[in-house]
Amino acid sequence: MNSKFVSVATAAIMTMAAGAANAEPQAEVLHWWTSGGEAKSVAVLQQEFDGRGGTWTDMPVAGGGGDAAMTALRARVLAGNAPTAVQLKGPAIQEWYEEGVLADISSVAKANGWADVLPPSIANHMKCEGTWCAAPVNVHRIDWIWANADVLSKNGIKMPTTWAEFNAAAAKLQAAGVTPLAHGGQAWQDATVFEAVALGIGGADFFQKAFVDLDPATLKSDTMVKVFDQMRTMRGFVDSNFSGRDWNLATAMVMNGEAAFQIMGDWAKGEFLAAGKKPGVDFLCASTPGEGFLYNVDSFAMFSVDGKDKKDGQLLLAELIVGKNFQKVFNLNKGSIPARVDVALDEFDSCAHTSAKDMADSNKGGSLLPSYAHGMALRGAQAGAITDVVTAHFNSDMSSADAVKMLADAVANSL
Repeated sequence: MNSKFVSVATAAIMTMAAGAANAEPQAEVLHWWTSGGEAKSVAVLQQEFDGRGGTWTDMPVAGGGGDAAMTALRARVLAGNAPTAVQLKGPAIQEWYEEGVLADISSVAKANGWADVLPPSIANHMKCEGTWCAAPVNVHRIDWIWANADVLSKNGIKMPTTWAEFNAAAAKLQAAGVTPLAHGGQAWQDATVFEAVALGIGGADFFQKAFVDLDPATLKSDTMVKVFDQMRTMRGFVDSNFSGRDWNLATAMVMNGEAAFQIMGDWAKGEFLAAGKKPGVDFLCASTPGEGFLYNVDSFAMFSVDGKDKKDGQLLLAELIVGKNFQKVFNLNKGSIPARVDVALDEFDSCAHTSAKDMADSNKGGSLLPSYAHGMALRGAQAGAITDVVTAHFNSDMSSADAVKMLADAVANSL
């Protein structure tokens, strides 16, 4: 063999080996954060990743609240070419783990003390049979009530602290020609109101048994009848054009004084802030009546990949996601609060401070609970069964007793 060829070949192999040894961290990130504030926040994470010597490949998939992204993910996994990191949450993380396709990122979690800075109930969603397999980005609170400050003031109404107070305020507003409750007639919005009512009327133990444990006796209880009674009352406080309305249009109704209240997660705050409205001045925020805290946590699960560059990228990405800077910047844009409890909230608004305090108190009191309506408490079949009943009741004259029977049957059939 030509000695010159051998030398060239040897040099090439050595160069390739050196390149492999010094390969930069790689990360292909599949997500559905494509709106302005969300895209801006993802860009911050990408900049941090690039600044640490990594190479980021962005894979945004818009539409469907993540449904389109999950379709794309399924195709990639079946092709044996999973992305490095994927936006997932709640039981969906466990479902992918059971398919044997998630990576173990416990080394990053232990090195950065995640167990010390994440509330245990939220940390548990990030673990797969004891190992860390996902990194949390934020905590959205679901059980918020938003109000137009001027409308309440003009009608002599304070933010309600009980459902009886809410009903009395709503009746007064209705008499004054104001729509009491801005609502969009979409199934997930019905479910959002329903679970807030259920927590407020039944309490944390009731919610845990009904919508996490799916306890048949709780689902058929007299307390559940009272929850549907309140939903029937709420239906009377919604305007006649609510069907199909998007949530942000309902928020706009509160913003322009057409409606007084909206029950919605804290992404609604982003709409107020984007319009230049100030909390405590133009709009008011408070937890819905009752005790407890319903959360929705956005997170990234890490999929099994080949190659040191991709694995290094995975570990670096996980470190940055739970890092203090990204937790701060992302949540300032998103309207949520950091998942880690040691991030300074100096730059956050008063609603975020309320949320952080309530989360800490609920964590200590055992009333920090996963939202069923937003994919944190149940798998798809069970959550869908509950929501179908809630929407059927809200849009008909179905009695509360019939709704409770239908609810128990629907859950039983979904298992």
